[in-house]
Amino acid sequence: MNSTVAVDDIAQGMSFEQFMTSLRDPTFAAPIVSARRFSDALHIDLQTLAKQAGVHRNTLSRMPASESVQRFLREALRVIRAATDVQGCVKQALFWYRNEPLSEFEYKTAEQLVSGGRTEDVLRYIVSVQLHAVEK
Repeated sequence: MNSTVAVDDIAQGMSFEQFMTSLRDPTFAAPIVSARRFSDALHIDLQTLAKQAGVHRNTLSRMPASESVQRFLREALRVIRAATDVQGCVKQALFWYRNEPLSEFEYKTAEQLVSGGRTEDVLRYIVSVQLHAVEK
């Protein structure tokens, strides 16, 4: 498998399961998410990802398996998964996660909210949007 998440694969309808598999760090025996692959998929540099995760930028390269890094990546992926379930595809979910200003949250994006520790609030919001869509 390629060492980075192929943007073409995401554009061509990669499933969330394929997306998750592409994020696995092959250099570790432990099942961890690669911070580099995650940053590639979201088109952000590692310094930005470190800031979002609340860790020093060197932590991502020197200690990518650290609990603080992995916790942040897992929280972000929870939201991306929920958004994929609503949006129907990973590409749209990633765009939404990074760019959609949410009026219910002072026009912050899901990415900003997850970075601020508000994953559960975003997940509740996604569920409410999904329920609202079903009721129509």
